[in-house]
Amino acid sequence: MSESSPSAPRTPDVSSSSAPHTRDTAAPATPFAGRPVGVVALATLAVLLVASPRYGYHRDELYFRMLGEQPALGYFDTPPLTPLIARASVAVFGDTVVALRVVPALIASLVVVLAALLARELGGDRRAQLVAAAGIATTSLLLIGGHSLLTLGVDLPLWVAAALFAVRALRGDGRWWPALGAVAGVATYNRQLIVLFLVSVGAGVLLAGPREVLRDRRLWLGALLALVIAAPNLVYQATHGWPQLVMAGALEADEGADNRLVFVPLQLLLLGPPQAVVQVVGAVRLWREPRLRCLALAYPLACALTLYSGGRPDYVGGLLVLLFAAGCGPVSRWMSGTGRRALVVGALTVNAVVSVVIALPVIPPPALEGTPVARINEVARESIGWPEFAARVAAVVGELTPQERARAVLLTDNYGEAGALDRYAGEYGLPEVHSGHNELYRRGPPAPSARIAVVVTDSPGGYARVFATCEERGRIDNGVGLSNEEQHLPILVCRDPSRPWQALWPEMRHNG
Repeated sequence: MSESSPSAPRTPDVSSSSAPHTRDTAAPATPFAGRPVGVVALATLAVLLVASPRYGYHRDELYFRMLGEQPALGYFDTPPLTPLIARASVAVFGDTVVALRVVPALIASLVVVLAALLARELGGDRRAQLVAAAGIATTSLLLIGGHSLLTLGVDLPLWVAAALFAVRALRGDGRWWPALGAVAGVATYNRQLIVLFLVSVGAGVLLAGPREVLRDRRLWLGALLALVIAAPNLVYQATHGWPQLVMAGALEADEGADNRLVFVPLQLLLLGPPQAVVQVVGAVRLWREPRLRCLALAYPLACALTLYSGGRPDYVGGLLVLLFAAGCGPVSRWMSGTGRRALVVGALTVNAVVSVVIALPVIPPPALEGTPVARINEVARESIGWPEFAARVAAVVGELTPQERARAVLLTDNYGEAGALDRYAGEYGLPEVHSGHNELYRRGPPAPSARIAVVVTDSPGGYARVFATCEERGRIDNGVGLSNEEQHLPILVCRDPSRPWQALWPEMRHNG
């Protein structure tokens, strides 16, 4: 890798729009390493597309595909953006797992470019930009988010873009406040987590400055723009009982303790140990620039809020990218010697190999059981066996007489199971699927004429209490012996509900 001569440091303009006769100025930026960064982004895209057919759908992908069949302004457990991407992907590319993964791969390659731009904005030369691009492209965080259609992957470019715009605005170029507001408004349609970024940066400004930005009218214009863009989403939440808050409470009850336990270790592993060292350098680099100290504080503040709420460790992933990009400039200058350069390249290469094995479907499914990947990567574990799941349920349905099938429905305990049966319903001629889980509860109970339910559950005793009879007719087997959430679940045939479905349905509701 070649290194260009360092550019002059950027001179921020601390003026605000409250002084009408001042204007924003900036020193010439380091040239963007467009060609090498573009090569890394295209290589990332290619690897993700090649890997996309392996293993199969993740449960969230099946759910988003199912939600996308009925577009809405919002859903109980998710805003509309990711289901809309699923619907558009199926419409444009076809109803396949590869189709759902085209957009995540494109988004991941965009994050690579944004990380390089962020490194450049923070004074990184061409080599620093390449380190930022390659270092982010080979992390578990990006590869998992780019391999499957998850809200995590859609969030990343929005957070990194918000960080880039925040750096420019905090340095005095207030024209970027409206851009930050626009990105924040759009981000609310994927997850409301962008509020975590805004609150953490805002608290950092109050604690460490630059407080004069609070007098810049363009900052408040950006805030207003964010509210205007997010308004339909906010109206939906307000008129539906703030379901995202209800969902957050359910997730905290289900997973909060486990999330807090693994939070700190995963902060080191989401990007990787070598990147974690660079992140520390990046935090110091941000702190040393007074106008960016608020960004150095934003990460620990966001971590504290996430720990308090029991959120997942990846919720602060966008800030990890910011810290890494900030550290690439100092690390690039440190790499002037051949030995140091080899050390950095070697460490990032080893981390890349480990990340690929953990994040992408490299290990054959029959060999996955018992490996660290099966324990670490939930996405890999829960992407195995959905066609077999549907086939097992279809075999039980096939044992019913034609008269029984005409009065039968499918019941599942979670949205992944419902999404899988919905996906393969046409292939197997399956009855209508219902679930009391999250958004699917709001789609309503089975029709009154349904007297037989083919049920997949880990709590057969609960169904035995609300039907006249329930008998086990099969069990789920993913075909490779992998111990995931569905393996070995019983398949029941239950007959004659004890009460009308409308009365039973509230008892079947559960969130999480």
